[in-house]
Amino acid sequence: MIEKDVLIIGGGPSGLCAASMLIESGLKVMIVDRGLSLGGQLVKQTHKFFGSKEQYAKTRGFDIAKILIDQVKDHGNLEVLQEATVLGLYKDKVATISYQNEYLKIKAKTIIVATGASEKFLAFENNDLPGIYGAGAVQTLMNQFGVKPADEIIMIGSGNIGLIVSYQLLQAGIKVKAVIEASSKIGGYKVHASKLRRLGVPIYTNKTIKKAIGTTRVEAAEIVSLDEKFNEIEGTSEIIKIDGICISVGLAPSYQLLDMVDAKLGYIPELGGTVALVDEKHMTTVDGIFSCGDSIGIEEASSAMMEGYLTGLYVSKYLNQDHSKYVELVRKYEESLALLRGGPFGSKTRKGLKDMKEMMADVR
Repeated sequence: MIEKDVLIIGGGPSGLCAASMLIESGLKVMIVDRGLSLGGQLVKQTHKFFGSKEQYAKTRGFDIAKILIDQVKDHGNLEVLQEATVLGLYKDKVATISYQNEYLKIKAKTIIVATGASEKFLAFENNDLPGIYGAGAVQTLMNQFGVKPADEIIMIGSGNIGLIVSYQLLQAGIKVKAVIEASSKIGGYKVHASKLRRLGVPIYTNKTIKKAIGTTRVEAAEIVSLDEKFNEIEGTSEIIKIDGICISVGLAPSYQLLDMVDAKLGYIPELGGTVALVDEKHMTTVDGIFSCGDSIGIEEASSAMMEGYLTGLYVSKYLNQDHSKYVELVRKYEESLALLRGGPFGSKTRKGLKDMKEMMADVR
């Protein structure tokens, strides 16, 4: 049995930021991550971030990952297990892990679950043909391994990820024949949509994919128009010849490990669906088990980082080993998070967090 002060499951932006606060507090920390490298989704993001200096504005995602990794790497208080999979999580704060063909048991005083999110998929005919990808898979192929996923592609979904990945596809020399959006409005920021339109990519709203066409791989897609109730409008079928389809219809929080320890869950659409309920210090309903980042609500990576820093600080206090600048840093990151969640784009998150607070009050 390996014993640690804190076990962090997930080495993405929130997990790394939490780790930096904890090791600065003098706590012994282990990060367990299933990826080839730390950094989570940041390592495949080539676009520059918005926000302020504290949120690494004007810095590309993969460069932010390097900054966060540099903050913690080679620190004597941190142990990292990469390409490691958590198989089980238990209420007594024990995790069972598969690592290098061995079966490990880790016991920690506290656990932070920072497992991020998984991509949602879409039901349509032939959606299992080779050549159909999630947006995260396309980013992994192109930006992490230098593999071109297709020559001509359509993007299903116009949220920020769909728009940004469409631009990255163009940068890789892939023709994006259209962005297809089922709702009546483009989901992502106007700045991203305008950039695509200037490059000649049409963005169609009130449309969806009905069928992928092909035998051994994608050769075309059938697109249809939708009415205000998302029903197909007869006679609107259109065939677009492509060899790739990219699906970007949202993310779902990865809460499953927290379900294993019977943490109370709630369905909050504004936060991405089912999430583990957490209090104002990011602790779940299981004493000593915390969560942060996309695993408790889908937001931008900037918010996940601020949540990670805060969770690390909160856990340092929970373990009676407060960070030397606890009050100053908590104020700084809480203000940054409030700023990110302010304004009209943050209204959805604010509504979700309000609902979570009410649900937590009900279960206590």
